[in-house]
Order: sequence, then C-alpha cells, then structure tokens
Amino acid sequence: MENLNSSTLFAENGPLARAIDGFVPRAAQVDMAAAVGQALEDRIPLVVEAGTGTGKTFAYLAPVLATGKKVVLSTGSRNLQEQLFHRDLPTLVKALDYHFPVALLKGRANYVCIERLGLLSEAVPQLSAEGIADLQKVRRFLPLTVSGDIGDIPGLPERSEILPLVTSTNDNCLGRDCPHYQDCYLVKARSRAMEAQVVVVNHHLFFADMAVRDTGFGQLIPDADAYILDEAHQLPEIAGQYFGQSQSSRLFVELARDLRLAYKIEAKDMAQLGKAADQLERCALDLRLAFGVETGRGQLRPMLARSEVAAALERLKESLDFSYEVLKLCMGRGEQLSQCFERLISVKAALESVTRVEDQGYSYWYDAHRQHISFHKTPLSVADRFAAELAKDEVSWVFTSATLAVGESFAHFCADMGLDRCRTLQLDSPFDYPRQSRLCVPRYLPETNGAGRGRFLAETLVDTLAAVPGGSFFLCTSYQVMKEVAEVLRARLARTVLMQGEDNKVRLLEQFSQDGRAVLVATSSFWEGIDVRGNALQCVVIDKLPFSAPDDPLLSARLEDCRHRGEDGFARVQLPKAIITLKQGVGRLIRDVTDQGVLVITDSRLVNRAYGADFINSLPPMPRTRSLTTVAEFLSTLE
Repeated sequence: MENLNSSTLFAENGPLARAIDGFVPRAAQVDMAAAVGQALEDRIPLVVEAGTGTGKTFAYLAPVLATGKKVVLSTGSRNLQEQLFHRDLPTLVKALDYHFPVALLKGRANYVCIERLGLLSEAVPQLSAEGIADLQKVRRFLPLTVSGDIGDIPGLPERSEILPLVTSTNDNCLGRDCPHYQDCYLVKARSRAMEAQVVVVNHHLFFADMAVRDTGFGQLIPDADAYILDEAHQLPEIAGQYFGQSQSSRLFVELARDLRLAYKIEAKDMAQLGKAADQLERCALDLRLAFGVETGRGQLRPMLARSEVAAALERLKESLDFSYEVLKLCMGRGEQLSQCFERLISVKAALESVTRVEDQGYSYWYDAHRQHISFHKTPLSVADRFAAELAKDEVSWVFTSATLAVGESFAHFCADMGLDRCRTLQLDSPFDYPRQSRLCVPRYLPETNGAGRGRFLAETLVDTLAAVPGGSFFLCTSYQVMKEVAEVLRARLARTVLMQGEDNKVRLLEQFSQDGRAVLVATSSFWEGIDVRGNALQCVVIDKLPFSAPDDPLLSARLEDCRHRGEDGFARVQLPKAIITLKQGVGRLIRDVTDQGVLVITDSRLVNRAYGADFINSLPPMPRTRSLTTVAEFLSTLE
C-alpha cells in the first residue's frame, strides 16, 4: 500500500474525503496526524492531549495504516475497543484500501469455554432460576457463534451468575491438555491477533500481557512496531493493578466448586475430597464475614492485626493445607484433579504474598464486596517498570487522551509513566465554547462534606434543571449524594429522573437519549466514555471537585511516600488526578459543533481556594458566572 503523509491523507480531495461522506479536514487533526507520523518514523514517544472534537481516532489510525507497520491499538474499555474495531477502523480500512488483516482481542473472561460448559452438563451446580435460564442462552448461542464472545449473547446480563462457570481463568484453563484446544475460541482469537497487522486490545489486556511476559511464560498479544494507547490517562492506575498482586476469596470459592465437580466426575470414592471442598468454601466465606458487613476499601495492615481477621485467615490457610494433602492422594486420577492441584499451589503462594505486609514500596489494601473480599499489593509507582518497556529498540509509542495535561503541563503523566524523553503536543478542541456554553459556580453553597448536602443542592438547582430544554446529567462524587439528589428531584421535578444502578448502563443511556428531557443522576462510571450529542444533554451538574477520598488506601500510601521523599503530596498526587478527572466529567457536555449547554459545578473551592485557578486553567474557555439567573437566561436561548 502507498505510504501517504498526513497532509495528503487529510487533504480536501484526499482518500478520506473521497471515501467518507461529509468529511472535513480539521487543522488540529492534521497536526496530530503529522506528529503521529513523525513518532512512527523517529521512534521518539509522543504524548498528545487532543481536546474533544479533534478527531483523534482518525488522526492516529490514518498514519498508522498508511505506513503498513504492525501496530497494537489499546483503548480504555471494552466498549471503546468495540467502537474502534467495528466502526472507526472499517471506515479507514475502506478509505485507504487497506489489505492487511486486522483483529480484535479481548481477555479470556470474554470467551465461552467449551470445556467448562461441557462440565456443567455432567454436574450442574445449584443455580437460581435466572442462572438456569442464562445457561440455556449460552448453550443455544454456542452452535451459532464464530467468535465465542459472550458479549454477543442476546439477553445475557453483564453480571450473570453463570459467567464464571462458562468462561475460563488462568487458573482453571487446561491449556494444550484441553480436549477442545483446537476449537477453543480464545486460542483462535489469539491466533488471529498474532497473524494480524493491526490488533485492537484494551488496557487491561495490554498490561496483563506485560505481566505474563515478566514471568517468562509466553505472551497474550503480539510484538509490534508501534503501540498506540488511547484514553491514556487511565494507564498509571491500571498498570499498578497488573504490576502488583491480588487475591480474592472468590478464587477460593471457585476452586472449591471445581474441586466438587472433579470429585463427582473423577474421584467419587474420595469422600475426603468433598469435605475439603466444603471446608475451603466455608473458610473463604468466613474470611469475608470477619471484615464486617460494610463494603468498601481500607488499609490491610491494621485489619490483619485484628484477632478475628487473623483467626479467619489462619483457618483458611489450614483449609488450603488440608485440601493440598487430600489432592496429593488423587494425583493421576484425572485431568480436572491435576489442574485443581496446580491451582491450589498457586493460590496458596499468592495469599502468602499479599498478606505479607512488610515489603516496602507497595500499598497493601483490601476491597470488601457484598460476598467476597480481595487483598491487593500495589506498587506505588510503575514508572521504572514502564520505562524499561519504552527502552525497547525499533518500537514507536503514542499516548493520547482528551485529558492528560494539568494546565499546559504533561509533567504529572510523564513522571507516572517513566517518560523521561518524549515529545508532547496539546491540541485545543475546535468547539466554540464561548458561544456554545456557560460555566456557573453558584453562590451560597454548603460545605462539601456537610450532612444532607445532596438534598440542598437538588433543592437549589431544581428550577435550573426545569429550565433546561433538553436533558441533564447530575454527576456526583458519592452514592449518598446521588441518592439524596434523585429523591428530591423525583419529588419536585416534572421529568423522568433516572439513577445509576437501577438498570444497566447501556439501557439507562438509551432511555436517557430517547426521552430527550430526562435527568440522569450518576457517580464516577458516567464521568467518562459517555457520548450523548445534541439536545438530549444540555446541562451537566458536578457536585464537587473529584478529589480522591483521603482514606483511599492507595492514595494514603502514595502521600506517605511523598512525605518520605520531601515532596508535596497534594501538589504531586491529589491535585493533578482531580483536575484530570474533572476534565473528563466536563467533557460530557459539548460533544459536537452544534451542541450547546451549561456546566454547573457546586463547589465553592473552585473560586475561593488558590488551587481553584489550576482547575479553571485546565478547563475549556467557558464564560463564567456565579448567578443561576444568568444561567437561566442562557438556557432560554437554547432550543
């Protein structure tokens, strides 16, 4: 294929304009494409903040395809991964007459496991009526699918109880010993990815691959000439998850259930095996109960010092030892038993590692869910590990997002990712924010941590929300405020009020967009990756500046590390992260050149604290006011 430069690609009569209806070249898009082309040539890492509306996806895709290099494209989520592969990439493949193979690759939990589904035919565990119905959906789907992607199964809930039973994990996969290895959907997907010239993955899979390579036991994604990482603001946090260690009580429960299956299929005469499985599951559930009924995160060290937690952990370890001794007697009696034995050794070692809390340079924390508890050992910095990756010869790197800089500085992101030598580019959004938008920080706001704050804010803004011709987002930083806001708005506002958690995310957004005048009250999962254009979204309210909770265990460990090094933890860690998160929330409002709307931030710190200027300087140039009356006047001019 002919190697084209950015000016040719994006010219008014170029290949994109000829193939894409309504395509209009944008100066910022052309500048970004030129910078990407240069990075592909000279292999100096490129960091690009491309404001909303720049068209960054085409700006990095077009030059990559034009070079014909082998490239891995990584995005922030599976939804964005699907959009890139099924919408954006085919458009450019057609426009550039690209003939090389392209592939989509997800993590193993996204593919039906033929072996585990077959095991359920021989020994079905106790399932609810919904679980049994979901199992039938999977079985009907299997003869019809080519990819085996569970996301393609019609009507299967995202959190169905059947999913862990019909997909594999690193621990329970039989690998080449599996009788279905040649037909395995995951193996086929990885094979297609290895042969493709363009592979689309997500950040979790990208870092999982790096972690696997560190062990010296293979790889998940192919080597490439170039790596393009979109939604790059998410990278430092996701990288920490994979360069550390985690262990969940869920893994012990799943191991116990698989032990039970193996006992029924391969060793029915070994009653001790059934007892070991029952004891292991009971001890795993007891460990969760030892942490109390509350859900949430916390520091692990003080919890392990509590007698009831220490006792529950010790009983779990004894149960693992008992299971180990029983399984040793079963070796050679079946593939499932052998595989359970290997998993048992692995989870025992991981549990010892994450509960040995003396190692320095890590945050040790727990995350309590309703039924499970997980332990985490997370490195305080991934810069050194990622810098080693960047040092590879003959490889190009591009990092891009709409939110990477704090003001005009990329120092925070570059330090987090070990980018000592790189080229940076900041491109403003092409949107006319002074004409299209207003920013209001109302007067007389309550304290940011005051009781009943959500109800007060909702009462204060109910008239403003009623004046919005289209729909509104009310984005909150806590579930408590979200619930208070929704309760008041449902009582006072003659509109549909939707609340996160009452339905799945996709259906909530569909309902919101179709209504056209609804109010959606939500928390962090709606701050980014949401694209609602037109009149369906004309107002975004953000309840307060999104500083991480001071009791967040990873944050407190990083602040402590800053103190040891003589750095200002607030300026180094808390402030940059909050600014980037706020920019993501603000980015929901104006998504197109014809959009208009108002942004209301109900946090007076934006105007009465010195650091408020750092936030303001990082936001689009929206005309500012403190008067809700002025906001109402602007809203009256909208359609």
